[in-house]
Amino acid sequence: MDWTINRTLGTFWVAILSFLLTSCAFEGYKFNGASIDYSKMKTIQIVDFPIRASYVWGPMGPMFNNQLKDQFADHTKLTQVKRNGDLKIEGEITQYQQRNKSVSSEGYSAQVELSITVNVRFTNNVDHTQDFERSFTATSTYESTQSLNSVQEELVTQMVKELTDQIFNATVANW
Repeated sequence: MDWTINRTLGTFWVAILSFLLTSCAFEGYKFNGASIDYSKMKTIQIVDFPIRASYVWGPMGPMFNNQLKDQFADHTKLTQVKRNGDLKIEGEITQYQQRNKSVSSEGYSAQVELSITVNVRFTNNVDHTQDFERSFTATSTYESTQSLNSVQEELVTQMVKELTDQIFNATVANW
């Protein structure tokens, strides 16, 4: 008898939990953080970001542009278009630099900080009160005993992922 009651209560709580989890998907909210009303917004235009920084690493531009487009393709149902999107993201990579971050007891650089800054212009053609222009920066540190060439691809990949997460959160997650 107790087993039947426990099983019934267990089934009841599973049903309630399932209902709550599925009901959290109303109005386009997903657990990935995107809160988009897909009845109003269907398209996004992501313009390739040119590199305007004085120091350049060639693969960085395509790496950033592809990751940004993939972020929206993987985490939203928005269709990417070449022009006249309901949402528009454009901008430029404005800075790619390295600087000494810490000094050893001998007075030499111990760590180097690498940073990327992008300027983003976001236009919401459905609700212009959400439009903004803002800079986003990601940094990574490496030991000065390593050459930039040996760590550059890994660090830029990490920073590009961080930047695209920041841009995604600022544009469609409303964070």
